[in-house]
Amino acid sequence: MELWPWLTAALLLLLLLVQLSRTARFYASVSLYCALCFSVSIVAAAVCLLRHGGRTVENMSIISWFVRTFKYLFGLRFDVKGRERLWEDRPCVIVSNHQSILDMMGLMEILPPRCVQIAKRELLFTGPVGLIMYLGGVFFINRQRSSTAMSVMADVGALMLRDNLKVWIYPEGTRNDNGDLLPFKKGAFYLAVQAQVPVVPVVYSSFSSFYNPRTKLFTSGTIKVEVLDAIPTSGLTADDVPALMDTCHHAMRTAFLRLSKPRQENGAASEPAAQPAQ
Repeated sequence: MELWPWLTAALLLLLLLVQLSRTARFYASVSLYCALCFSVSIVAAAVCLLRHGGRTVENMSIISWFVRTFKYLFGLRFDVKGRERLWEDRPCVIVSNHQSILDMMGLMEILPPRCVQIAKRELLFTGPVGLIMYLGGVFFINRQRSSTAMSVMADVGALMLRDNLKVWIYPEGTRNDNGDLLPFKKGAFYLAVQAQVPVVPVVYSSFSSFYNPRTKLFTSGTIKVEVLDAIPTSGLTADDVPALMDTCHHAMRTAFLRLSKPRQENGAASEPAAQPAQ
């Protein structure tokens, strides 16, 4: 019995469903994104090993090059303001809002040289993705064991100063697409104060106009990115961490709501709906 007619019919039916169903298009796009992450991780890992021979922050430039190509496939555009603030040759702690699985594209789009991330330990065991993160110098922390996490953060602080590293952290601690920022966790700010390096806030506009898992929306769109002024920590102590965290949260939340305002037909920004205070 010939299988080709059945396979062809199944493929045509799948293509028809993708064209007709918003839900099918959403899952097809998400599946494609995940497949790209895994396949590109394999290729990038091979290039990193051939180029640098193992784990080093220098591999991040290779990883970034591969991931930046994703935006063309998904029709995404990044409108970046203040990029030069990230490129200053100094160690710092970079903090940004965390919305979805697409954040990796936003991170790699503006990733400065000698910059690594802090990630949850579970990601180390995600096959090729975990491997490429390891090769890129990502620091993994076990969030279930606070003593281990604090030890890793202490080591990161020393390495930042020794190796002139920038460290990228999502202070909300988890993905959040509720249209506002979650309260921040203190780890990033303790790290900045411990190392006496500035905090550089990075804000991405809401993805909800083109990516929304609740409504099964995944289409093309523009992401506004703004790098805010660095917040110095020179002379601050652990007692100053709550105030530093609040200052950063207020600045980032204000920028997030401004960048995420929907546009009216005449080009003017409409007023946002009232947001609950965090």
